[in-house]
Amino acid sequence: MEHRYRKAKDPVERSHFQIVWLLGEGRTTEEVCEVTGYSPGWVRHIARRYNERGVEGLGDRRHSNPGAKERALLDEAGEAQLVEALAEPPPACVGGGMWSGPKVARWIAQRNDLEKVHVQRGFEYLRKVSMSPQVPRPSNAKGASASEREAFKKVSR
Repeated sequence: MEHRYRKAKDPVERSHFQIVWLLGEGRTTEEVCEVTGYSPGWVRHIARRYNERGVEGLGDRRHSNPGAKERALLDEAGEAQLVEALAEPPPACVGGGMWSGPKVARWIAQRNDLEKVHVQRGFEYLRKVSMSPQVPRPSNAKGASASEREAFKKVSR
């Protein structure tokens, strides 16, 4: 199991191999939790999956989640529309200014005629289309003297 842990490329699978390896060495659940950062319940769940199905029971199983595509908030066409929308400033109906996770969530809710979409989903879709939340560039106070502006430039780099 140690060999599989060291050779695993997928981070989820690697963590699962590490959990089983450490438990196989006689470590307690609490020790494994401390090393891996997983909760005791999840460590026990992974151990149970390994005991029931062997190595095939380990790894990230979200990829084979039935119905995940049907439950997605945006299909491929919706993602393409989101990319087009992100090329422009956000409309006033979602908050104007610069794009952020909450604004993307409001855009998705409006597009899909939903009452609300959780803010985290907005961040997820931003990442999914290879974008990041936009943050305005820092600026010094208006009315600052030339020396204060120069000092700000040196500090903000």
